[in-house]
Amino acid sequence: MFVSGEAGEASAETTGIIEEIVRQQVIEILTQCNDSAIRRGSRSIGVVDLFFLIRKDIAKTARLKTFLSWKDVRKTAKDTDEKGGDADIGAGDDPIGGADVPGAGGPTVGDATKKNKRSRIVLPWDVQSFYAEQVPEREDEEDEDEGEMNEATLQRLKAADERTKDMTREEYVHWSECRQASFTFRKGKRFREWAAFGVVTDSKPNDDIIDILGFLTFEMVQTLTEEALKVKAEDDIHKSKSGGEDSHQDKKRKRETGLFDPPAEGHAPVGPHHVQEAYRRLQKKANKPKVWMGGPRALQRTKIQLI
Repeated sequence: MFVSGEAGEASAETTGIIEEIVRQQVIEILTQCNDSAIRRGSRSIGVVDLFFLIRKDIAKTARLKTFLSWKDVRKTAKDTDEKGGDADIGAGDDPIGGADVPGAGGPTVGDATKKNKRSRIVLPWDVQSFYAEQVPEREDEEDEDEGEMNEATLQRLKAADERTKDMTREEYVHWSECRQASFTFRKGKRFREWAAFGVVTDSKPNDDIIDILGFLTFEMVQTLTEEALKVKAEDDIHKSKSGGEDSHQDKKRKRETGLFDPPAEGHAPVGPHHVQEAYRRLQKKANKPKVWMGGPRALQRTKIQLI
């Protein structure tokens, strides 16, 4: 929440509500992924099932593709570094020092560079997956989805720059540490118990599934906090105009502000009612109004929409 713009210290009740909302969202994701896996004849949840749930959010899908691509690059580079020590020892007996010689047994520099290149993830519903032969990728070629992703990323970077431009060194270090917070990093076992993996699905999730859920939970908290801040700003404006309980004190404080007055108090943090209203608005955006048909259909449970 602090990374997303909340400057105050949120109460335990507020963080508890956000945690419960995120938990409900994760359980709903696992339930829908489990149903999707069963429909395609699989016993376990796959990465493609998670992508299928967020396919309509092009920017988020592109960010997730980039996240998994760079994860694969880091894993490949780490494996290459671990094997590189033995290769260097073997190359010491070579008079030319293991140079890039055609026909040599070891991998060439070009092959290593090509191997560490970020690969593009192709989903089953992408046009590229319809053909057996793929067009060779060009370095100057830009993906359409990445353009929308970059626009959304630039907006978040701009907002982060506005939040941190007046911070001291110590405050920025604390902000950077909070930015690395995760539901899943080094907490795989606790996260599985928290998300009720054994109850929702019988399959054991792999590391990619856990990492994707960690990515999505971070996005959920960020979206909830940003929407709650908008709700709080509207609430503050309404109180100041309608003469709320704090408006008289605020006006009096403004009139009496002088050169030697103490600094203004920090703004109140986001409250539980702000988070609940933000969640209601996010659910309202996803749930489009439908014609009431009456009868048994009117008694059906409203489906939880993913944030």
